Amino acid sequence: MPIDQGYLLAQLKALLAIDSPTGYTDQVVRHCYREIERLGLTPELTRRGAIRAVRQGARRKGARAVIAHLDTLGAQVKLVKDNGRLELVPIGHWSARFAEGGRVTIYTERGSFRGSVLPLKASGHTFNDEVDTAPVGWQHVELRIDALTHSREDTLALGIDVGDFVAFDTNAEFLENGFISSRHLDDKAGVAIALASLEALQREQAETPVDVHFLFTIAEEVGVGAAAVITQEVAAMVTIDNGTTAPGQNSSEFGATIAMADQSGPFDYHLTKKLVDLCRANDIAFQKDVFRYYRSDSASAIEAGHDVRTALVTFGIDASHGYERIHAHALVSVARLVTAYARSPLEIARDLKEVSNIKGFPRQPLAEADQPTVNIDTGTQTADPGN
Repeated sequence: MPIDQGYLLAQLKALLAIDSPTGYTDQVVRHCYREIERLGLTPELTRRGAIRAVRQGARRKGARAVIAHLDTLGAQVKLVKDNGRLELVPIGHWSARFAEGGRVTIYTERGSFRGSVLPLKASGHTFNDEVDTAPVGWQHVELRIDALTHSREDTLALGIDVGDFVAFDTNAEFLENGFISSRHLDDKAGVAIALASLEALQREQAETPVDVHFLFTIAEEVGVGAAAVITQEVAAMVTIDNGTTAPGQNSSEFGATIAMADQSGPFDYHLTKKLVDLCRANDIAFQKDVFRYYRSDSASAIEAGHDVRTALVTFGIDASHGYERIHAHALVSVARLVTAYARSPLEIARDLKEVSNIKGFPRQPLAEADQPTVNIDTGTQTADPGN
């Protein structure tokens, strides 16, 4: 199914322009809600703002879910210091190394302020080599507010206080060669992929064997994610998130990366295999990977007690949770896979029921695999006739 790359990238640009650190997501929820309405669906909101949009298929039960998260990394004010500057704590797990030098917006009850995050020893003209030897950590940075303040009292008088949210500028760049560099591509790019997949299904008036639930969560970066947005009709869930392209990883900024496991354990065997088979059948470039220090909306759904098959399909991202980079090829590849999955036949009919007997329960391969044979005398290898 053709994916409108222009639409996908336009949505990504719009999403990156909206600050949405976990806990401060109302604006991005409104944007996503309105876009889903424009595409012809009637979305629903949970109390806190997670979005559920159901695209009807031939059956209601045994539904499939496609999920991405709207929230990003950020920070909160931990302390208003005596010098009028702000001590921070991170929202989500990320290094203060990537916060240093960041331009930010502070959101208070009265309105917003601009500022910069700086190391405690920021001036080489003052501290000389100490600038280079200063340790890295959130206790070693502070937020300088772009307002007239020289004391704790001055800052408090502005209306800035403990707990205020701090959003970091994305500094997004969309290059003509397809590369995109920005903060918060995790998971704004995943949201754009989900919207582009929905747009393609709507445009082509595609039929699906079961309902497809498009879900957008608002607290994945702090581990909550899909805990409370899944309904009983959902039997399988595909999460869209970032895959880390780094030494020791098999992810790529090109094609779709299918995760076989993360720190919470293996993903569902049959659903993951289905995604791999769909890539092969539809000529979608892909690779597999395992993530050791990573979890996603899939983990939060399982931990919340949802008995659903889960899988994770990712777009390769360089320097995740830092100054991130992706390529449009991966975004389109994942979107193609999502639309192929939504339209694919229902292979485990038993999944239409939450609980049933052994009839129709799937099997995993047990027999010894066909292998080439080797002539012991000559050392030559002969392909097995079965291949």
